[in-house]
Amino acid sequence: MADSSTGLTFDLINAARERLAGKVSVTPVMSSETLSERAGAQLYFKCENLQKGGAFKARGATNAVFALSQTQAQRGVATHSSGNHGAALARAAQLRGIPAYVVMPTNTARAKSDAVRRFGAEITWCEATQADRERAVADVIAATGATLVHPYNDLAVMAGQGTAAVEFLSQVPQLEVILCPVGGGGLLAGTAVAAYSLKEGLRVIGVEPAGADDAARSLRAGRIVAGTSPETLADGLRATVGALPFAEIRRRVEDIITVTDEAIVAAMRQLWSVMKLVVEPSGAVPYAPFLTREHGIRGAHLGIILTGGNLDLDRLPWALKPARE
Repeated sequence: MADSSTGLTFDLINAARERLAGKVSVTPVMSSETLSERAGAQLYFKCENLQKGGAFKARGATNAVFALSQTQAQRGVATHSSGNHGAALARAAQLRGIPAYVVMPTNTARAKSDAVRRFGAEITWCEATQADRERAVADVIAATGATLVHPYNDLAVMAGQGTAAVEFLSQVPQLEVILCPVGGGGLLAGTAVAAYSLKEGLRVIGVEPAGADDAARSLRAGRIVAGTSPETLADGLRATVGALPFAEIRRRVEDIITVTDEAIVAAMRQLWSVMKLVVEPSGAVPYAPFLTREHGIRGAHLGIILTGGNLDLDRLPWALKPARE
């Protein structure tokens, strides 16, 4: 495993690209004249909702699992997750032929827990707090000897996530800005390191739900500001930003902006209705600022990472509460 004292490097991201070859998808980039016109800029959407397992998390989890030595891997891997990382880890473990143990909060969307089971992992349920998740996974590791693959505070995971930005820039070299959601910060950190290394002047902006804005507050404060009780329908973004990702975010991310749940639902609905893309609330977050021309994001060629498409189709947010397109 990588030495965390050196932080995330582009060499680690390149090593992840080699390790992931043939194990994850090269996802497409799509655009929409309608949405670009509304935004006042050319928008390019990196469709990680079409990734293996339905989310970008396949990159980080697969890289981490295949970076383990045989001795480390033989007793399996464990994590805590609200869904996408758990499913990604389960899939990666299945590919390597080792056990996976996933701790999940009781309010997890059924579609996400079903995906974890489908890939053969053993689920342990816990209360929906960070402290309960961490206690439960520690108990699982003590009982099984499994190796922890943290959802975001792990250099191998962060390096895997950074491969999405490398791909994005190879597909759309003219990008001036990349926007992506931020929860624990692994994707934002990986994106920032890749962007900084590949293209001078390329700006990276995080987007976060207003009800779970610890990363935005932390960036302003210059230190991690612990979250309270996150309240957002973007369940994949409720985590507190991790120390390893925050070190890279603080160095290289221009800004983290926040959006309301109402804007997230409206963004998700536009992506579904205009682009015919099934995107979950967390994945729609980086498009939400563009619902108004007053978004304040400068540039003619703007990249948006749509991070996932896993959600309960029986509980679509606009069916629960009407939202304007």
